[in-house]
Amino acid sequence: MNAPAASILVVDDEPDLRTLYELTLLREGYRVETASSVQEAREHLKAHRFDAVITDMRLPDGFGMELLQDLRDQQRRERCVVMTAYGSAENAVEALRAGAFDYLTKPVDLKQFRSVVASAIQGTGGVPAPRAARSNGSSRSANPALGAESSSASTALDRLVGESEAIRNVKQRVAKVSRGMAPVLIHGESGTGKELVAQALHASSQRADGPLVAVNCGAIPENLLEAEFFGARKGSYTGASQDRDGYFQAARGGTLFLDEIGDLPLAMQSKLLRAIQERSVRPLGSTQEETVDVRIVSATHRDLAADVQAGRFRQDLYYRLNVIEIVIPPLRERREDLPALCAALLTRIAGESGMPVPQLTDRALNAIAAHPLTGNVRELENLLHRAVALSDGDELHVDEPTNGAAETLTTRPAPPAPAHEGSVSTAPTSSGIYASTSADTGQGPQLLASGCTVPLPSDLQAWLDQQEREILIRALKEAGFNRTATAARLGISLRQIRYRIARLNITVPNDQDPHDDLG
Repeated sequence: MNAPAASILVVDDEPDLRTLYELTLLREGYRVETASSVQEAREHLKAHRFDAVITDMRLPDGFGMELLQDLRDQQRRERCVVMTAYGSAENAVEALRAGAFDYLTKPVDLKQFRSVVASAIQGTGGVPAPRAARSNGSSRSANPALGAESSSASTALDRLVGESEAIRNVKQRVAKVSRGMAPVLIHGESGTGKELVAQALHASSQRADGPLVAVNCGAIPENLLEAEFFGARKGSYTGASQDRDGYFQAARGGTLFLDEIGDLPLAMQSKLLRAIQERSVRPLGSTQEETVDVRIVSATHRDLAADVQAGRFRQDLYYRLNVIEIVIPPLRERREDLPALCAALLTRIAGESGMPVPQLTDRALNAIAAHPLTGNVRELENLLHRAVALSDGDELHVDEPTNGAAETLTTRPAPPAPAHEGSVSTAPTSSGIYASTSADTGQGPQLLASGCTVPLPSDLQAWLDQQEREILIRALKEAGFNRTATAARLGISLRQIRYRIARLNITVPNDQDPHDDLG
């Protein structure tokens, strides 16, 4: 027996628009009821259950937000889509934060309207319109599909290893916010697992069988940003021999993960904001806009609020991206998760190497715990890789950190970097304290003698650029100027190393890197 078609309540006080929405949804195969006021909508909700409620923000006797609050207070299943006037970005953000599934901007584009409604219906139990069916031809509301979705979500959440209160809060947050379309901003130090959280958000959402497209915003040359994000038409620039899609088109029906969003230049921030607000993009060289149905998840290690104050990040984009925030704790705040993390990472290392991994003893675990681990889980994984490679016998051997080892990580005294520029360590040593360090530079903690004061730089960005430049030059020399090997040594991509070499004006002999097919 087939499930009934999805039912939708449309609430709008303008008769013409209400009729337009109703006819559009009826043509899509939905069952539709309409209301012209908050009170009338409440009477419908009291008498019936729906799959979705689509309501205007302003109504004669109140606001659509009141209906959204009713649904939340009564713990009803209806997903609510709010329609706001053009330019009312604050209203849209407020609605999303209050629990709205999604929003539409008036005047409503009917193609976008159908797409948002179909997305809201997915997984509620009703049957979506035919155009909303997935490529495998089955509805997400069918039991087998839901079982697969649940399994995928559970697997993704299991990858967030640990049972500390801090990581449990992250998992609960992911499970709670994954059901909507509200943009999510993931904040955490480098190496804490921001992309894992993005993957869990996607796998736990009704978009799990759509694509997850991950983009490192700091790895794309500025002159290619627009074409990479929005696509390009043949002949739009030198070398564009055919039409190609951008990240937004590739993520249609799924999730677009914008990693290190704080690295986007201001000019591109403006274009990104428009794409998010209008839900459409214009490929480079095209005169037509294309509607794109994506959920935006972004991540950063920076303090974007401080960047807004300093004029480095657009305030309107910040509020649009930071509708829901998930903060990932650094490893130093969840040390109790170290045994589980080590076990999971060693299992992965064994699978990748195809060889048995030495046993993790209490002695090895204590040695690991003695490390400051300012690079978080990424540093822990590197530490275990080295330990496995150097261990003899059946037990894992991990060298304990020494003051000398800490000192060899730095080339000269350095001032503390602000918290939003990287991770912070205050682990004490016998001769002093570790000062704040920048996770982006790849440096370890700065060892300062007790009572020593170091002057702050007058130009922080220039100082950071100089540190990065020295590290890159050193790594390039050690790798014989092989960019591929240098990128692997520093844990970044080949595209990132090329971008940073160009940005910092580092000269690299081309003939020294035969494996770099991009250079």
